[in-house]
Amino acid sequence: MELVTLDAVREAAERIAGVTHVTPVQRSRALSERVGTEVLLKCENLQRTGSFKLRGAYNRISQLTEEERARGVVCASAGNHAQGVALAATLQGGRSTVFMPVEAPLPKLDATVSYGARVRTEGETFDDAMAAARAFTAEHDAVFVHPFDHEDVIAGQGTLGLEVVQQVEEFGTVVVCLGGGGLLSGIAVAVRGLRPDVRIIGVQAEGCAAFGPSLQAGHPLTLPASSTIADGIAVKRPGELTLAHVEALVDEVITVTDDELASAVVLLLERAKLVTEPAGAAAVAALMAGKVTGPGPIVATLSGGNIDPLVLQHLVTGGLASVGRYATLRTRVTDAPGALSRLLALVAEERANVVGVAHHRLEHRLELGQVDVILELETRGHDHVARLTGALEDAGYAVRPV
Repeated sequence: MELVTLDAVREAAERIAGVTHVTPVQRSRALSERVGTEVLLKCENLQRTGSFKLRGAYNRISQLTEEERARGVVCASAGNHAQGVALAATLQGGRSTVFMPVEAPLPKLDATVSYGARVRTEGETFDDAMAAARAFTAEHDAVFVHPFDHEDVIAGQGTLGLEVVQQVEEFGTVVVCLGGGGLLSGIAVAVRGLRPDVRIIGVQAEGCAAFGPSLQAGHPLTLPASSTIADGIAVKRPGELTLAHVEALVDEVITVTDDELASAVVLLLERAKLVTEPAGAAAVAALMAGKVTGPGPIVATLSGGNIDPLVLQHLVTGGLASVGRYATLRTRVTDAPGALSRLLALVAEERANVVGVAHHRLEHRLELGQVDVILELETRGHDHVARLTGALEDAGYAVRPV
């Protein structure tokens, strides 16, 4: 199978010039200290539409004939490719129809509509939406814009790799999120062509990691199920073309857990002041988990920042809990005036901040005259939680974490 060439990526860069942003690269002191070598973040979460997808979509659509563009373009997406296709088509005077899963994040759906697309929700998964998009394309003689498995899309995504090479004088490793493989394939073409000694690593979500078994088998395999918070890389089957690129050009493919993805989102928000979605933080998650091996400096791509605020709130709470800065404790007090205030006074003495209190009298396991209390607390780390728990137990409270 013929791979995308470096010249094709350079031509794509000329086509998208002035349409896409040259996104910044910034050093992360927090990650550099943790990893032990310099870590640089390629902030593609700051791209138009909030992810790298506009690059490939615009490059693909810009090469359609006037007749093809008049028939309209169609795509399937969990959200980021949808926005890229919608804006790319609108900027070029075309029509777009986008198929998204029923449970696609609302901010991504609303943004896709705002960029000019007609959105149709079909099925529970990306694969369901893909099947519906394919059927619609055939029925209406439209042009299908694949989210990753097309040479023009791969070349467009590869322009991000060109930018990294131009912006970073020396780097030894580049780490890239991996779903269907379009971004990793494109970056690998650019980086391998210009910096052949650089180590290239792809990062998949553990709950939807199709590339490992597919690489072993030598052809694309379809996972039976997908379970991950990283909807942007939840692709159960690699493309034929992207698998060939990864096999030929990428040094290693690794996986990260949902907990590791959540921790990476929180660290980027708190320390780098950058909002990313779980898929967009996959490279950083791998670095934080100590799973990346390779020489420095290391470039980690932040591929997207389109996250539902409610999901972000959930991830921040979970991430803070994982490092002991948010704790939920359950205990019991007597059902008498002043009992709850005495408990809260002890919590205050231990310098924990009360975020919320749930007070239940009807818990079926309670003895007569007892009240179940759940405390949501801001704390200062695992040691602080342990001291607080010990102080409560010393005062006679039976405490267990929730």
